[in-house]
Amino acid sequence: MTETEPLAFVVDDERAMLDIVTFALETQGFRCRAFTNAERAWTALQREQRPDLLVLDVMLPGESGLTLCKRVRAQGNLPVMMLTARKETDDRVEGLEAGADDYVTKPFHPRELALRARALVRRTRLRDVEEIVRGDLVLQPLTSTVLVRRTPVTLSPNEYRVLLALMTHPDETLGFAQLLAFAWGENERIGARELVKTAVYRLRLKLDAASTGGGDCIRSVRGVGYILATDPDPAPTVTEP
Repeated sequence: MTETEPLAFVVDDERAMLDIVTFALETQGFRCRAFTNAERAWTALQREQRPDLLVLDVMLPGESGLTLCKRVRAQGNLPVMMLTARKETDDRVEGLEAGADDYVTKPFHPRELALRARALVRRTRLRDVEEIVRGDLVLQPLTSTVLVRRTPVTLSPNEYRVLLALMTHPDETLGFAQLLAFAWGENERIGARELVKTAVYRLRLKLDAASTGGGDCIRSVRGVGYILATDPDPAPTVTEP
């Protein structure tokens, strides 16, 4: 699957926050357009190139971020990440009910936001891919179906997303932080490595149960992460963990 540099619209009435978010996204390969209110962002959404991601503050002058999110969602499946300074559960629920795909509370770690944004865009792009084939593994994103030598495998949501990340980066080592961001939407968590290791262990067991040796294609790179090997003895390409 060929990827193009994703475009993000960032909407926040605080100039400093706009600078932080756009810089963080740019470090992960995004192109960014910045807006200080919902009205200007909405106009751009109607007249310009459709972005791959909308990063949207809840509290905006004039039209609120929640209202803009609802208008955007009524027109399609553009990925929306909401930002808010509030921590109450009701506010998070309100944002998700408005149609947001992810929700980040200020203050946040810029790298975590950027990794979650990249993972969100990648998952969205894969929604329209019918099938990914890597050796004996077949993954069908439209139905979340996984086959090993034509035998279906039932995975948990996180196991599925770990496998999806590995299958879309064949012969490339993915670090623990990358897999955590892709599968759990987080950059840091207590026991994060063990969380990823446990998911991969269970994934391998399920692939082996479907076909003896089915999990052998997922290999450990000590201290770094995991690789989905498509060759008998590949030379791993290590990316930033």
